[in-house]
Amino acid sequence: MKSTLIALAATVALFSTPIARAEEPAAVDLTSSFRTAGLNDIDRLSVYEVGGIVIIRGRTDDNMKAADASRVATQLGYTRVANLVQLTSAPDDVAIQRTAERVLSRHRSLDGCKLRIDSRHGVVRVAGTVHSELQKQVAVELLKNIDGVRGVTDELSR
Repeated sequence: MKSTLIALAATVALFSTPIARAEEPAAVDLTSSFRTAGLNDIDRLSVYEVGGIVIIRGRTDDNMKAADASRVATQLGYTRVANLVQLTSAPDDVAIQRTAERVLSRHRSLDGCKLRIDSRHGVVRVAGTVHSELQKQVAVELLKNIDGVRGVTDELSR
């Protein structure tokens, strides 16, 4: 019985001591530096340096803009670059506008609102009148979730 207690105590002590873990390298946000260097045209741009590697993420429909991300990193002195910028197709503004109108007209919480939709290069502009701030938020969130939408500009008033 005594040997069982000693073995049990040793096991508990073994599992209760913290295990030394290698520290993960801290991620350094470089996004603002890359925007300043001329990468404003890449949607959802995020740039981080992790463990000496610069990781560039974002979306664009222009192959040259995607390649510019690596060029800017090199100009800023980084040698290890992971350019993960996704190439997307150009947004179909007519299809986005139709989808936006359909989505907004079907949502019951927006009944009674007068909304106008316009889309240019994937940026949807919604204008008109709503009855509450909540309706304004619902309309904007619904539009943000439509495929191909790169941004939403709201010009809604109460």
